Amino acid sequence: MKTVLEISVIKYDEEKECIVKALDELQNLCKVTGGYELSNPTSRFGWTFFKIWLRPNLLFCINEKFADMIKKSKGHKTEEKFSRFVSDFFESRGCNIKLKVVEA
Repeated sequence: MKTVLEISVIKYDEEKECIVKALDELQNLCKVTGGYELSNPTSRFGWTFFKIWLRPNLLFCINEKFADMIKKSKGHKTEEKFSRFVSDFFESRGCNIKLKVVEA
């Protein structure tokens, strides 16, 4: 099963590049290739929305490698903690996004 993250951005081209770099960094840390897929974007009300599908091999590695950081992230449920961790990871790489887990 894949985990799906819904991303909302204002400047799609800039933020997509930032997000791809951050995802590639995660893949390199996990020694995984092809661990994610991006959907086509849709724009509404000045925002652009798209989804990122995390494949099980990348998701498993993220959860294993960053377990302590995920555990310390804000939230009560596991999905909330994971979502906050990924959001913080993107923000620490300079990405200006809104993120939520829509399926896990």
